[in-house]
Amino acid sequence: MNIKTQVTKMDAIVAQGAIVDAVKEFFAEDAITSDYGNGGTKGKPEMIAKMKGFAGAIAAVNGITHHHSIVDGNVSASEFTFDFNMKDDSKIYWHEIIRRVWNDEGKVIQEEYFNAE
Repeated sequence: MNIKTQVTKMDAIVAQGAIVDAVKEFFAEDAITSDYGNGGTKGKPEMIAKMKGFAGAIAAVNGITHHHSIVDGNVSASEFTFDFNMKDDSKIYWHEIIRRVWNDEGKVIQEEYFNAE
């Protein structure tokens, strides 16, 4: 499986704001995530539930910018800026690096988020 192709496809879906769809398509069933060292998820169903909850809390997408991605073997790093207005009147502005480890089938088995600010 060509990991660079998978990264390009997944990042394009994320950049469109379809985060739940990206998880459904590209995560392995046993994938784990880590969120800035503040917990994470274990398994695809848990991550889908988390992303559905997050997406449902967004009032407006002000912008999603994919800056660039790099791939080294089965590891990728994608830089994004996310700018959202939330339904609770808060604002989210994340400039982050998303590090992913991919399996031989082209599915994400580990995803970790790093604050890039």
